Amino acid sequence: MNIQIFGTKKCFDTKKAERYFKERRVRYQMIDLMDKGMSRGELTSVVQAVKGLDNLLDPNAKDRQTLALIQYLVDADKLDKVLENQQVIRTPVVRNGRQATVGYCPDVWKTWE
Repeated sequence: MNIQIFGTKKCFDTKKAERYFKERRVRYQMIDLMDKGMSRGELTSVVQAVKGLDNLLDPNAKDRQTLALIQYLVDADKLDKVLENQQVIRTPVVRNGRQATVGYCPDVWKTWE
């Protein structure tokens, strides 16, 4: 398994995801969205895995203006705006190759083992 966890240091669900993989001795790579963020390819892969950009957005994001703007943009421009403003992504985003989950999903992660 090649696990990547995209999240923030202050997010409790991200900490729970890290703890989940640590307890099972599964190696993972933690990427802080505030420091590095996702590349266009990574974001595109995650969007395909979670079946749409709307499933990736956090409706409770602090940046409500950007979130509202993204929802009213044309689909072609939404991805670019999310790349610029990754704070509107619901965390953690956990990737395993082409598979991905958004949020804390231990039931799905069990099937990856």
